[in-house]
Amino acid sequence: MNWKLTQIGTDPTIAFAADELQYYLRKMNRASRVTRILTDGYHDVNEHSLYLGCDPAFAALLPKVEDPYYDDAIYINVSNGAGIITGTNPRSVLIAVYRYLRTLGCAFLRPGKDGDLVPRCIPEATPVYLSEAASYRHRAVCIEGSVAYEHVADMIDWLPKTGMNGYFIQFAKPYQFFQRWYNHADNLTMPAEPITDHELDGMHDQLRAEIAKRGLLHHAVGHSWTCEPFGVPGNGWNVETGEPPESIAACLAKVNGKRDWWHGVPLNTNLCYSNPAVRSTITTAITAYCEEHPEVDYLHFWLADGSNNHCECERCRELPSDYYVMMLNELDEKLTARGIDTKIVFLIYVDLLWAPKREALRNPDRFTLMFAPITRTYSSSFTVPEEDIAAVELPEYTKNKLVMPSSVAENVAHLREWQKSFGGDSFDFDYHMMWDHYNDPGSLAAARGMSEDMKNLEKLGLDGMNSCQVQRAFFPTSLCMLTMAETLWNKETKFSDIVRSYFTDAFGSDGMKAWRYLSTLSEWFDPVYLRGEKPAVDMDLARKFADLPDYIRAFLPTIHRNIADPYINATVKKSWEYLLYHAQACVLFAEACEFRAAGRQEDAASKYDQLMTYFRQIEPEIHPVFDPTIFNSIMYRKFH
Repeated sequence: MNWKLTQIGTDPTIAFAADELQYYLRKMNRASRVTRILTDGYHDVNEHSLYLGCDPAFAALLPKVEDPYYDDAIYINVSNGAGIITGTNPRSVLIAVYRYLRTLGCAFLRPGKDGDLVPRCIPEATPVYLSEAASYRHRAVCIEGSVAYEHVADMIDWLPKTGMNGYFIQFAKPYQFFQRWYNHADNLTMPAEPITDHELDGMHDQLRAEIAKRGLLHHAVGHSWTCEPFGVPGNGWNVETGEPPESIAACLAKVNGKRDWWHGVPLNTNLCYSNPAVRSTITTAITAYCEEHPEVDYLHFWLADGSNNHCECERCRELPSDYYVMMLNELDEKLTARGIDTKIVFLIYVDLLWAPKREALRNPDRFTLMFAPITRTYSSSFTVPEEDIAAVELPEYTKNKLVMPSSVAENVAHLREWQKSFGGDSFDFDYHMMWDHYNDPGSLAAARGMSEDMKNLEKLGLDGMNSCQVQRAFFPTSLCMLTMAETLWNKETKFSDIVRSYFTDAFGSDGMKAWRYLSTLSEWFDPVYLRGEKPAVDMDLARKFADLPDYIRAFLPTIHRNIADPYINATVKKSWEYLLYHAQACVLFAEACEFRAAGRQEDAASKYDQLMTYFRQIEPEIHPVFDPTIFNSIMYRKFH
């Protein structure tokens, strides 16, 4: 087939969208010819051409959104290779291109080219008509874990393929995430690859360019503002061995009678926020950053990481959240005076869960509320009834003696208190794939919980999700990630439909067998137990874990048969290969869990160590989909 692809305008994201459409059309049918035309607008409705881009003539075709820059809607009307693909902004046009390709049979199963499932024919005559707006504004991922440059670049590339629209590069410079990978300190079987700050800066700059190329909403920084403005690097949770200089010590929070780094970590050290000079130093630095980085759409201004670490001096008498809002207002004044329209994300997290009593934001349009219930349980979802939330009696704020809430109801009750004084833009910042997915080796229970949470964000008054997570979160499947993406795009999407589509695409004709197998793993591994919400010793569970290795081994012939199939698609084969590595790991993990549940702690530790040895040996093969470093940081203490 001959395609006449007419690109409207020269916007680089729309040009990239045209490049991608051309690439995949040619990959589906190498005999296809794609002629590219550049035009300044939509002129001839009768011309047999596929128009791609934004044009005033398309406005009436698109669903209405609150703000076309931040909110995504798409319109696709294509038949016999001609028609229109458009969106509310260039990023939406790119999302629409990938959505069109998906209707032609493509699937983007995981980041990287080996995650692309591309049919070898095009149902060219099949008409495709879609007119949709995303259910939620915020559909983003935040960098975490141990990463190579390629892991992050592939994630950024994959996001719009799944309908996601934003990426968050955490900290002033995200050095620590990359150093974990390149130093290989947690895996001595892989030689260290020393990396310089200059190389890290180059990676940072290139990732910013990749975000811009796709028109993704760019989130930046976060915790660094309590140290960077004072000349102390905030690129991770690095430990300072010496005493802080006197000039800096005077600005630090006084805890237990001393102004010092909190357990030696500047990033975790709060400041003396009643001091006007401290507040001014921070807000001036943020203003300068926003001025220097106009590419940032959402600048995150958070206080220090950690909890129960606020200043106890006689001047710091207000709630931390009151001082925080005070600084937010001061920051808004400085940004407004300089004509800077960057959105500022403020954080509801640990001590800041307790809403302010005296201060309120004077310019709500400047700000986006970020609800970060880091101590919540994932054994319950956001389906909690409103009456249960209303019944919660929140404890009074007691400085540096707080017990953080684990129940969903109590966390949401804190959110409700903030919402009494702030009704503006907001999103959930959650940790499903930072650590909780490791508690579900089968991935089905985690994905079901993700579906429930994403469906109920609107009920909580939240307009989406920014997922704080490891980038390598696709082992054994991508189901949890794709469930997040698809449900954020359309909150009415049925989880069962996502499951059926994913397993058919990822595992081919035996997809439903893989689904039943992994569903059983999710049930038998018991995520509630692995979260530590059941007694560690449970003989009934021990017997159940003892049966798991035989069940896993019984499924191995199905895995091997698919891997050996000479006609299987390469992307599908890779899914089965990952599942084989996963099965072998799960045998060891089940045995470690059996010993733990039986009270045989030394045996549990030994078997767990065998599991980690195996993970380190196979990391060169599975590194795009699994992060052993973070898995070990979560699981080690449960077995030792």
